[in-house]
Amino acid sequence: MIRVRVIILATAVLLPAMLFAQEAVLDMAIGDPARSGTEVALQLDGIVDTANGEVIAPDQMAARLADTGLLFIGENHTSMDFHIAQLRTIKALHEAGREVLIGLEMFPYTQQSELDNWNDGLLTEEGFIEIAGWYKYWGYHWNYYRDIFLYARENGIRVYAVNTPRAIVTAVRKKGFGDLTEEEAIHLPGEVDTDSEDHKRMYRAFFDEDDALHMTDEVLEGMYRAQATWDATMGWNAVKALNQHGGPDAIMVVLIGSGHVAFGLGAERQVAPYYEGKISSLIPVPVVDGDGERVMKVRASYANFIWGLPEETEPLYPDVGVSLMGSMGDNPGQIIQVGNESVGKRAGLRVGDVLLGIDGTAVDSTNGLRRIMADYRWGDVATASIRRDGEEFDIELPFRRAAPNKK
Repeated sequence: MIRVRVIILATAVLLPAMLFAQEAVLDMAIGDPARSGTEVALQLDGIVDTANGEVIAPDQMAARLADTGLLFIGENHTSMDFHIAQLRTIKALHEAGREVLIGLEMFPYTQQSELDNWNDGLLTEEGFIEIAGWYKYWGYHWNYYRDIFLYARENGIRVYAVNTPRAIVTAVRKKGFGDLTEEEAIHLPGEVDTDSEDHKRMYRAFFDEDDALHMTDEVLEGMYRAQATWDATMGWNAVKALNQHGGPDAIMVVLIGSGHVAFGLGAERQVAPYYEGKISSLIPVPVVDGDGERVMKVRASYANFIWGLPEETEPLYPDVGVSLMGSMGDNPGQIIQVGNESVGKRAGLRVGDVLLGIDGTAVDSTNGLRRIMADYRWGDVATASIRRDGEEFDIELPFRRAAPNKK
């Protein structure tokens, strides 16, 4: 059975991209009924077409996407191999003569003017990061995405923000859809579907029974509403940008977390009623899971194309490896989960600690923590200020990678 470790990064909108699952999500018989009953063999450095199990190269995949207008590519935000796969797909489509547009989870659509300035060459890298608010709206290290942005601008490929303002998703989570104000509701598509049992089953699989949150049914339902809203608005905004800016043969490549793409149950399902063209999906999958076990097969309904990647170890840039309460409570810096073998775990951080700051800079949110971490590299040492059981003190955080397990 395939198992993938869970790391839940609670943000101000509550939900992460759900990159890893505690349950054997890759084995779940859900999604497209024509493929959910079969599995395909995963191939390192090969792309599997799950319609027939063939292993193909990026240019062959581009050819098979000739009639696709909307392509969702799932990602692990802190895996460079995932981003290399995204860039190679974009290159293959561009070199095949397609008009390519790129949709980005990283920004709410309200920031499109700053992306237009990037598209038009009006901002330097440093200016874009600062003025567009990269570390305000996203927070994962710019260098993970840098080559994609540079290639896009150098080749006239325009990028579009497809997310929705964080406050809107938070409002849906807290109040539901019926109690939204007109100013809040205007940011949503006409309908958000929350009735898929397959999607709910997959969503629950991302949470361990013993998860530190100990969430009530009410909290979990609110979080599920937020996830469905997130999926729906990103799909809606991607199609809107494609219709407004793309030609008849254009393809919108949407870069979003794998949890929004898996089994076609997230953004794809939400946007299908609004889009008459063909929708396809690509999700890279490491051939060795978080427990060090070889991933031999994947459910064919997981995505239209599955790209086999090397084993994931530590991210390219250091991370504390903790999840924060965010907007769920009165202490946004409260730690609700500490990753096994993480920097935080080895330093002695615990669930329930409140992370007050790092090296004198206050931590006010998960994105705030990411902004702080952007300046650190493996080998650095920081000081974390925490509050535990009413007492405040400092803990040293050595940013050192865990030694690989020998088996």
